[in-house]
Amino acid sequence: MKKHRLCSIIAVWGVATSLHAQDFVLHAYIDERLVAAPDDTSWTRGGFGKTRYGDGKTQFHFGGAAVYGAAQITPELLALAQLQDQTSGHSGLSLLEGWMRYRPVSTTPWRWSVRAGAFFPPVSMENDGVGWTSPWTLSSSAINTWVGEELRAVGGEFVLEHRGELTDWDVRAAVFRRDDPSGTILAMRGWSIGDLVSGIGSRLREPDAPVSAEGGTPPRYYDPFRNIGTSHWGDYAAVDWHAPSETRVSLVYYDNHADPGATAPYANGDQQSAWRTRFWSVGARTDTDAITWIAQAMDGDTTVEPIEDLYRRTHYRAAFVLAGWNRGAWRPALRIEHFSTRKPSNDPDVHKGENGNAVTAALNWRPRDYLRFTAEVLRIDSTATVRAQYGLPEHVIDTQVQVSVRVLY
Repeated sequence: MKKHRLCSIIAVWGVATSLHAQDFVLHAYIDERLVAAPDDTSWTRGGFGKTRYGDGKTQFHFGGAAVYGAAQITPELLALAQLQDQTSGHSGLSLLEGWMRYRPVSTTPWRWSVRAGAFFPPVSMENDGVGWTSPWTLSSSAINTWVGEELRAVGGEFVLEHRGELTDWDVRAAVFRRDDPSGTILAMRGWSIGDLVSGIGSRLREPDAPVSAEGGTPPRYYDPFRNIGTSHWGDYAAVDWHAPSETRVSLVYYDNHADPGATAPYANGDQQSAWRTRFWSVGARTDTDAITWIAQAMDGDTTVEPIEDLYRRTHYRAAFVLAGWNRGAWRPALRIEHFSTRKPSNDPDVHKGENGNAVTAALNWRPRDYLRFTAEVLRIDSTATVRAQYGLPEHVIDTQVQVSVRVLY
């Protein structure tokens, strides 16, 4: 593991050096942290724990590394890519996103653009850092933890912008493929809160208990970014409104249009199902003096058809409010959130869902531009019937404490 980690770090910083040499815009980070983990087995190790780390251990962990590079090839053409290295539950060095955008120079209030490649749907209100990280906390909200793990658009997007004297707005629409499994983890294990982001080619681990109950042998992984079944395109539409004081309001509708009855084989002979996943997301962000406020809510459902005409639907909801101090070297942040899933079913073998609340308190210290220290306490109080189904406590309170040292470039 140490050899793998060293090689990954060298590779990441090697990319950073080459990008800088070509005068591209470049940002990067490497993160090391000390973690006091809760007793539950984390979802990264096949458990139902809600936090990234588990098993009740206190030890050092490699938090991750990432490189962001962007090149303005011509005044109209921009190329962007993000690479990351993670060692918890995901493959090592991988591509988070890579796309090219064409945006003609405009001298009027109106402007349009198109981009193509692999990119994040415009859902997150908090994750705008290198490697799709948050500048406020180590752990993302439940909403953005799921987005980072299972949502990626591989296709094209059209944006129409209007720049006014006081406010701006834009409308965007996209068509994409390779996101048929999205919704899998919400149905199998529910929401989680962490900072792992899937790269292209990553594999996500299914909970071990259901795999064993089905007669399989854990661990079992699945590819979150693939086409399953007949040819189709997903789509999303979004509207963003921008005003002074860094005020932004966003509305997004997403539908992957997957065939819930379609399956595709794994290399090991297992079958992977497609999940029809849809949701609405609304978010707002503004600055009031020295405090940044962020609020976001999501409501959607995901459906699978394991047997013809037998549909299993999971309805999911989540919302959070974050307040962060945005001045000086010391920047505390507090996030409060609620999440839930519901499974309408008369089948006693189908767990009915979960309810949970979480509080995240973080203190960031930036003594230098290239150095960030973060202390974070995350407390999750959740009740999930799936845990009781496999002989585990239905109600669990998990507390995770992390201290991180992050070097930035």
